Amino acid sequence: MTAELGPEPPPRGFPRRRLPPGQYVPRGWPVLHYGRVPRVDLATWDLRIFGTTADGGERYLSHGEVSALPQSEVVGDFHCVTKFSLLDNVWAGVRALDLAQVWPPHEDVTHVMIWAEYGYSANLRLTDFLADGAIFAHSRNGEPLTAEHGWPLRFVCPHLYAWKSAKWVRAVQYLTGDERGFWENRGYHNLGQAWDEQRYSYQERPGDGPPL
Repeated sequence: MTAELGPEPPPRGFPRRRLPPGQYVPRGWPVLHYGRVPRVDLATWDLRIFGTTADGGERYLSHGEVSALPQSEVVGDFHCVTKFSLLDNVWAGVRALDLAQVWPPHEDVTHVMIWAEYGYSANLRLTDFLADGAIFAHSRNGEPLTAEHGWPLRFVCPHLYAWKSAKWVRAVQYLTGDERGFWENRGYHNLGQAWDEQRYSYQERPGDGPPL
């Protein structure tokens, strides 16, 4: 796990109120992840959509098919549980809402699991998945994501802590009940709302998630 430089003081007039509790603005974009950076072959890469889909089927989308989906740009902040925040990022890619309109979940679906390389997973409520700013991003601020930051596809959900914004996405699973993901099973809060400072599982209240 690596990180670039340390925090810098906000510039004069910086709107501190835009930062969730306990966050700071770093120099650059720190690189944080569990495990090694995968090697990706776009010729064999695919995105799987499965689980409780509306029609009961599942899909495997090639990189070309994902690139052919409606492309959007959203402006969204990025809040890491390690306490740094990046503001006003311009993410480009496929909005989760647009993906769900083409390959919708069944009406009984309440949660979504995002699966990534090496079996990494991050769970979230369907309402969070379908939020306006949630996007499967391939670029940030006009530049393709680097491999260290999740190329070729990274899920981004700006209002949740960034462990929910999984790098190297490979699958979307529709669920009819909540299941904890990788970090949620290892002490992180099941919901991860940045503005409510939901960092760790000991902060959870009844109903915030399934038993550990």
